[in-house]
Amino acid sequence: MSEQNVVDSARPAAAGRTNGTNGSSVARGPVASPLVLHPDRFFDPDPAIRRVARALYEETRTLPLICPHGHVDPAILATNDAFPEPTALLVIPDHYIFRMLYSQGVPMEALGIPTRDGTVEERSPRMIWRVFASHYYLFRGTPTGIWIDAELHDVFGVKVKLTGETADRVYDEIAEKLASPEFRPRALFERFDIEVLATTDAASDLLPHHQAIRASDWAYGARRVVPTFRPDAVLRIARPSWPHELAALERAHGAPITSFEAFLAALAERRRYFQALGATATDHAVLEPWTARQTPETMEALFQQARRGEATAADQRTFEAHLLIELARLSTEDGLVMQLHPGSWRDHNAPIAARYGPDKGADIPVATEYTRNLQALLAAHGNDPRLTLILFTLDETTYARELAPLAGHYPALKLGPAWWFHDSLEGMRRYREQVTETAGVYNTVGFNDDTRAFCSIPARHDLARRVDANWLAGLVARHQLDLADARELARALAYDLARTTYKFDRT
Repeated sequence: MSEQNVVDSARPAAAGRTNGTNGSSVARGPVASPLVLHPDRFFDPDPAIRRVARALYEETRTLPLICPHGHVDPAILATNDAFPEPTALLVIPDHYIFRMLYSQGVPMEALGIPTRDGTVEERSPRMIWRVFASHYYLFRGTPTGIWIDAELHDVFGVKVKLTGETADRVYDEIAEKLASPEFRPRALFERFDIEVLATTDAASDLLPHHQAIRASDWAYGARRVVPTFRPDAVLRIARPSWPHELAALERAHGAPITSFEAFLAALAERRRYFQALGATATDHAVLEPWTARQTPETMEALFQQARRGEATAADQRTFEAHLLIELARLSTEDGLVMQLHPGSWRDHNAPIAARYGPDKGADIPVATEYTRNLQALLAAHGNDPRLTLILFTLDETTYARELAPLAGHYPALKLGPAWWFHDSLEGMRRYREQVTETAGVYNTVGFNDDTRAFCSIPARHDLARRVDANWLAGLVARHQLDLADARELARALAYDLARTTYKFDRT
């Protein structure tokens, strides 16, 4: 499908053209409708709640941003080069965008997504932007639409709605701003008032960009951009890429890794290296949070099978189950906060993954169980005050049934915020309603933006602060809280909890 055909087949809610599917005419509004963000957006229509929500939000909206878990490329802050143009910044890196467009029949090729062999069918950033703008109506009512509207309005000063008709106008306006010094990455970092930003980095990463930031004359960022240790790739022993990942770990470690004992020692050494560059946390993504202790002989046998290329999926499951317990033990020793992100079937759309590679919007949630799966880890370390284990979920049915009761008992456990598909207006509300009664607020860890879309960070935090202000206002209106307590909780949710749980208050 050509780019022009992709644009023409869109069904925007403006002008009276056919929608390209069944020939029906769709009523359109003005070509350049104003983009207006209401100051009371997302607050309850009940005036008693809205009044308190507005007051609480006003006290938190200007607090610095704590970003303890995300995927921003540290290279952009190390080099501080100008962003190339709007499409490369806002569209191509954002799987929230192209997964929705793909679901509506827009081919990846029209969005400039490169294939595994590096070929790209559509290379014109402006053409890709036009495709995106012509389909922007698809994001109405979604968190992506909320975030992008806020980015356009608050970050780039765009005052018209993005449509196919305004695509070039908006593109040119953003491109002009990106060429100015005020829109370089470090300038935006400071303008966003980011106090700490944590990236996510492989265990074998030598962290050259973090080193460059620390060695630069950018004093603002030297102590505020920190890595996070993520060893997932070297735990997945059944994957064809594992020998390559092990070799990379050996190079980073500076010694051969020929036994399971040496493997554990290498992971411990790499954690220390990350800590020297400011890391306060580790991160682990698993399909299921199963933990089970194995004997040293079993782990050695599994490791040697992996080295011979003979590890099966069942072997990997057992290997990861034991390693989660070992990694929790290491956290009790070195103090790194441990994050666990279970429940995503990665790259569910196999043909897309084969052609375009991983992380192309086809990661799909699965039902997840925690009470039984985590018992072995919690029996070993759940009562140890030196461990902080933050649990996330994509399975909302576990909030009240499992996660809140677990975090409401074990000293080591905290609950991460509503995650990924639930990082939304209604998702965050459901989270607060289901976990607070059993776990309270102080067994949760505030908010994290979990994004690689750098310019969306303020919008994501703003939405979370509005949702929490409105939730607390409802408690005040029902006389469940008084206003003084609500003010303390609003600040905790917006700032204090993330800062203290991730130990940024100690650096």
